[in-house]
Amino acid sequence: MSPTTLMWIVFALLISCMLVIDLGMNRKSGRVSFKKAATWTLIWMGLALLFDLGIYLSMGQQKAMEFLTGYLIEQSLSVDNLFVFIMIFTAFGVREELQARVLKWGILGAIVMRLLFIFLGSALLKEFQWLFYFFGALLIYTSWKMAFSGDEEIEPDKNPLVKLARRFLPMTKQIRGDWFVTRKLGIWVASPLFMVLLVVESSDLVFAMDSIPAIFAITLDPFIVLTSNIFAIMGLRSLFFMLSNLMGMFAHLKFGIALILAFVGIKMILMMQGMHVPITLSLAMIVITLAVSVLASILLRKPESDEALETV
Repeated sequence: MSPTTLMWIVFALLISCMLVIDLGMNRKSGRVSFKKAATWTLIWMGLALLFDLGIYLSMGQQKAMEFLTGYLIEQSLSVDNLFVFIMIFTAFGVREELQARVLKWGILGAIVMRLLFIFLGSALLKEFQWLFYFFGALLIYTSWKMAFSGDEEIEPDKNPLVKLARRFLPMTKQIRGDWFVTRKLGIWVASPLFMVLLVVESSDLVFAMDSIPAIFAITLDPFIVLTSNIFAIMGLRSLFFMLSNLMGMFAHLKFGIALILAFVGIKMILMMQGMHVPITLSLAMIVITLAVSVLASILLRKPESDEALETV
């Protein structure tokens, strides 16, 4: 059995077991405490590092570095997606105790989308290498937009998935219970919670358009791309509840994330010019950028942010 095959088996068993445990423990809707969210965040990060150690021992240092770099990229980009989730929940008026249920199913849907995106993207990039220029330019554009454009308001009524769903499913005016779709008087009826799920899924689809090309700049190995993505996604829900009340502390983090995206975009273009950026340099750049942007956010925090945090 090859080392890659062995690690595929380990990955499948580990994720399957953790999914059963995580979904089993969070079967009912309810508020997620900061302590519980922080615990699960540390568990997922610890498992990712433990898995990376397994890669190092079985597949070598290069693959381990690729996994760690890819994981950090996906984890840092996912933080920006958390801001979008907050705006979605605010726009729909989703209570805190229902947000965990939406994110649970949203993340399961995201896993399926990532599988399709990664294997399709890997095949396309191997067949059509000029796509590196396209994705590189896309990441640079996205980084510019992230750094210098304001936050866009979430308008659920303009979401194409919501429009399509409303054509086929009547919807209640208010969220009643934690169900998405139910049958009443022989007619299928959707809750606004179902529309929230659709918007969350569509936002993750857009998010994947940036995050997956970013990791392709590190490696084209489907194993590394997929596993680093899935580990980052699996920890997204707990990270959301850990940071949702502390987002004001990270006002400058988006500039660090934008810089990482620009760096990765330039790296993709340089690859096509025959210039290789060492993986150690990429990893160092990502770690330093995240550390500096978080430190800047804390040191340059506005007084009103401090007042907001006192109410948490």
